[in-house]
Amino acid sequence: MNFKLLLSFLQELSENNSKEWFDDNRKTYESLRKEWIQFAALAIAEVGKFDKEIALLEPKQCIFRINRDIRFSKNKDPYKTNFGLSLSKGGKKDDFCGYYLHVQPGASFVAGGSYMPMPPKLAAIRQEIDYNAAEFLAIVEHKTFQNTFGKLSGESLQRPPKGYEASNPMIDYLKHKSFIVEHKLSDKDLVHPQFLANISRHFNTMAPLTQFIYKAMEG
Repeated sequence: MNFKLLLSFLQELSENNSKEWFDDNRKTYESLRKEWIQFAALAIAEVGKFDKEIALLEPKQCIFRINRDIRFSKNKDPYKTNFGLSLSKGGKKDDFCGYYLHVQPGASFVAGGSYMPMPPKLAAIRQEIDYNAAEFLAIVEHKTFQNTFGKLSGESLQRPPKGYEASNPMIDYLKHKSFIVEHKLSDKDLVHPQFLANISRHFNTMAPLTQFIYKAMEG
């Protein structure tokens, strides 16, 4: 994947977000999209080594359209200014948790976990954290995990969720409505010759959290 060209294309797109500019540069986009699909296949193979569910994915299941849905948005720019790659059990449309790579000039990152799961699955995750607190803490308090991602992020409730007491030792985690980890990437990180190996290492570090949430969601 020519990430240098991709970053340049996305930067120019952000400065010229119009159909006219995009049509003039469509061949470049189509070439980059083809490379992105190939890169997705490589990422699937790497992550599939430690998460067998991911190994079954097709690359086109995991990438996103560049066209924005502007029907209900005040921002009428027609195109996204990033490339995204989502590796989750059922592809990008699945509501299971997974692994995500976001490429955008000056704002790239890897992330993982579960973003705003539906109430039944959110309840299941909370129950799993409550019942298996030691296992969960061993994941999120592991030195490598914390050095890579810091604290678990995501929107949280102000008060304890229904069914849990404020005195519960896991209450700060139980208040979460999302269970997300993130590691920022510089533009230099993207053009590093070992970029795929590096992000695979980050995904491997978050894999225990992902698999903990998988287990909760599947009951």
